[in-house]
Amino acid sequence: MLAAPCAAGVIGRPLVAAQVAGAFVAMCLLSSATYLLNDVRDREEDRQHPDKRTRPVAAGELPSRTALGAAVLMALLGVALASVIDPKVGVVGCAYLALTVSYSLWLRRVVVVDMLAIAAGFVLRALAGGVATDIYLSHWFVIVTGCCAIYLVAAKRYAELREHAGMVSMRTTLRRYSSRSLQLTLACGASIAGVAYISWAFTRPEHVAWYALSIAPFVLWLGRYAALVQAGAGQAPEELVLRDRTLLVLSVAWTLLFLGGVYVGR
Repeated sequence: MLAAPCAAGVIGRPLVAAQVAGAFVAMCLLSSATYLLNDVRDREEDRQHPDKRTRPVAAGELPSRTALGAAVLMALLGVALASVIDPKVGVVGCAYLALTVSYSLWLRRVVVVDMLAIAAGFVLRALAGGVATDIYLSHWFVIVTGCCAIYLVAAKRYAELREHAGMVSMRTTLRRYSSRSLQLTLACGASIAGVAYISWAFTRPEHVAWYALSIAPFVLWLGRYAALVQAGAGQAPEELVLRDRTLLVLSVAWTLLFLGGVYVGR
């Protein structure tokens, strides 16, 4: 959500900040509605899982009917709020809702398409921030965002496949993947994202040095993440990023250099 406004250097403007905040709340409502739908749909499987069985629906703390009612309410509120911010944001919100609901009910069972659907959801969230603030989104932005999303999703699938290898409870879709195909997807996602980011960095009209320096932590971050996934991590990307000190340092370094390119000299 913040990527496009920060890259454009306008996140500090009160109106832009308010628009981004509103779009953020709207997308959170829509994603929460989808998570509730997933929890209701997977409640029987989750009860057999050592961690997921503690989820409110699986544990019986939240009735399925109540969860579905809350999901519908949040979906309606999310679309309404997005449309109030800007009709185009409403369209993005509807697209995101349609994609995530389709994933929950059908796409999750289709090999490769399931990964693309999750990655597309990340891209739509990033696009919502740009659309809400009427910021031009370059093809480089979309390519880097999309490839990084595919990279993270493939890493998650690879980690899940390694953990559940040989287990009866493994999802049918997961069984159709192979370690080799997921490793290839990881390599392709990282390679294209890296090339696209480097191309973007060296085509900046000003402060090229800052963006050029940001290439190093960006590429090293991808490499470090891949190494951790190979070592058995990656099922929970957010936990991995927050837990690994090297990833945190690289994230901070990239952020500072990137924002230096955006704001220094203005």
